[in-house]
Amino acid sequence: MPAAPLDIQNLSAGYGPTRIIEGISFSVKAGDRLAVLGRNGMGKTTLLATLMGLTTRHAGEIRIADQDVTARRTSARADLGIGYVPQTRDIFASLTVEENLRTGLKGRPASALDEAYAMFPRLRERRGNYGKQLSGGEQQMLSMARTLLGKPSILLLDEPLEGLAPVICDELMALLAKLAATSEVTIILVEQQIERALDFASSVMVMERGRTSWTGTPDVLIADRALVDRLVGVGIH
Repeated sequence: MPAAPLDIQNLSAGYGPTRIIEGISFSVKAGDRLAVLGRNGMGKTTLLATLMGLTTRHAGEIRIADQDVTARRTSARADLGIGYVPQTRDIFASLTVEENLRTGLKGRPASALDEAYAMFPRLRERRGNYGKQLSGGEQQMLSMARTLLGKPSILLLDEPLEGLAPVICDELMALLAKLAATSEVTIILVEQQIERALDFASSVMVMERGRTSWTGTPDVLIADRALVDRLVGVGIH
């Protein structure tokens, strides 16, 4: 499935009657990389969950490659090519690594598992281990590999580097950079490690109190440490 563009117009959503995000509009071209930044509690996770159909939508429109998916269920959005790696990882603790990976095949042959093992050789070594026996970094690899096996056209990543050792962060970001270079997937990355996010992204959106407070290119933020501190609250080293 080729990379797909994403267009969001005036999106408001939350949980039940409570609105967390309000009036969000943005577009991502096919194959581009958008970093969504902001302090904790500003609605970034809710935004990704809304794109996946996991929240209560109050207003707005979500379009994937000119298809209106606003009213589609989560499963239908997945079938259309949205892949989601949540902050909670959501692997099956009582299944083995290989059994977890099989749940992401989406009808592809079992031989496609070799793609996951090529991406993350450590998973091949742990293929018989249960999800609960994996380290945090290995769980993140498993969650990402399982999602990528479905060949998503749009990949949503919610803080994939949280709590991971720097060497694991390097490994994951190298994989994402390689994936992005193929232009076969559109990537939206929510991440608190600002430097890594800016190095990776082609465009940036900053959220504040559930709304968009700034949009632009990474080079503008990289060149203006005061702006980063004002928008995100952490400087660039």
